[in-house]
Amino acid sequence: MKITRLEAVPVRVPLKTDRIAITAHGRHAVSEYVILKMHTDQGLIGLGEATVQALWSGETAQTCVGLLQNQITEIVVGKDPNDIQKIMADLNHHVKFNPFTKACIEMALWDILGKARNLPLYELLGGKCHDKIPMKMMIGGFEPKQAAKLAETFLEWGVGCLKVKVGLVPKEDLERVAAVRSVAGMELPMTIDSNCGWSAPVARKILPQFEKFQLILIEQPTRSGDWATMSELRRISPAPLMADENVWTLVEAYQAAAHQAVDIISVYPGKNGGIINAKKIAHVAHSADMGCHIGSNLELGIASAAMLHLAASTPEIESHKYPADILGPCYHETDLLAEPLQIGPKFAVVPDKPGLGVELDDALLKRYRMD
Repeated sequence: MKITRLEAVPVRVPLKTDRIAITAHGRHAVSEYVILKMHTDQGLIGLGEATVQALWSGETAQTCVGLLQNQITEIVVGKDPNDIQKIMADLNHHVKFNPFTKACIEMALWDILGKARNLPLYELLGGKCHDKIPMKMMIGGFEPKQAAKLAETFLEWGVGCLKVKVGLVPKEDLERVAAVRSVAGMELPMTIDSNCGWSAPVARKILPQFEKFQLILIEQPTRSGDWATMSELRRISPAPLMADENVWTLVEAYQAAAHQAVDIISVYPGKNGGIINAKKIAHVAHSADMGCHIGSNLELGIASAAMLHLAASTPEIESHKYPADILGPCYHETDLLAEPLQIGPKFAVVPDKPGLGVELDDALLKRYRMD
């Protein structure tokens, strides 16, 4: 089997108005992503998704499409899609960085392999440890009353865990978490995420003040790359400390372990440049006695399916302790799938069909495409 062409479709999918993501990185109201169709000479088509954001990885839909249509096409067209490791090694050699673009290539390769073998992706990754993945819902950096109202909506659904965005204005961060806790009660598992928003002095001062909220983890309290501060904050944190923006690569996972900087590492295919790399990072975390968690970049349906297969096939990812951020389809107007994934309120169900286990809705793809 040979790859014959790459079809890259840039899409623009708005978030639902009450679920816009307001974080320390900025306001995320519309997702401009790229959907990939990888065509083969045997008629199989592999699907991929690049959840690109300039404020996150520096990638945009335009840079992603440009790479896919030019440099990456030269690397992968004519290759056997079964040779996933070799293709990704060639891609990493010739194209630096751009993890979300690379991840969409790897997703499409895995999807083709699963369809060719008539196996769901989790079987190709070593088998399924879990049929469904505990998940949480996210509350953006809204003012306290609005945050509490959204929390009430999620609780009415039966959500089992909540994540609150902080890292904006310290006083308001505390008020927002207090408002959500007041409607959720003290028994519901809850996390916070600063998205690098606090300076080191602010983080030192504010972290102990969250003790009364009985959080199950605190995510990325300060800027990425500052291992010394993260290690210091870990010693005063009232809850396990998790790195997200700090760990993109295997080298950074090693640095997290060497500095004893965090208790948990957040992994997901897009940020880590593919499922293979995410699994490697999970193994490093486990060897250093750190937990692992599935993070998110507000994915649509294809990338969410890839996350589910990763979580289901990787015992080092402790979603039973730290519910996953497999939530993107719940925040967008559409996930672009012909049959939506089973996501929420407490669990996300792992697809059982061959490959990623999802199919695109071409009418929706045409409606939301940017070009």
